Amino acid sequence: MQFDIDYLFNHPDQIRPVAEWIYEEFWRDKPGYSVDFFEARLREANHPDQIPLSLLAIADGHPAGTINLIANDDPQRPHLSPWLAALVVVPQYRRRGIGTGLVQALGRAARRLGYGQLFLGTDQPTFYARLGAEFYEQANDTLQIMRLPLSL
Repeated sequence: MQFDIDYLFNHPDQIRPVAEWIYEEFWRDKPGYSVDFFEARLREANHPDQIPLSLLAIADGHPAGTINLIANDDPQRPHLSPWLAALVVVPQYRRRGIGTGLVQALGRAARRLGYGQLFLGTDQPTFYARLGAEFYEQANDTLQIMRLPLSL
């Protein structure tokens, strides 16, 4: 499948829908978070040369997925940075290589910014392991922290 990946800030009309994806996928059942909260965070990703950084996949002319590079995604692990966060692929575009493309594009962006590795939390470690991520530690019964080495 053909798709393009661009900075989310180049598509300001998509910031709110992407915030909705992230909220629904990861945060809906957690108190203290809202779509407005994530929209505000995504609006901070407004420059290609700094964290936070947010990417948008576009397939068939439609927004299809997102991924983010943030300084930290786990306050209990402030020494781990930066983090791959909030990878979401819209259901009708899953299993078409978009998630892989987003991870690879984020890795290239992080390397360009001088980072040699990314951290991430996931309950889907097999997906990330196929892309080179390694187990780092078990956060809880379902969540693993992984480290994704980046070749500089």
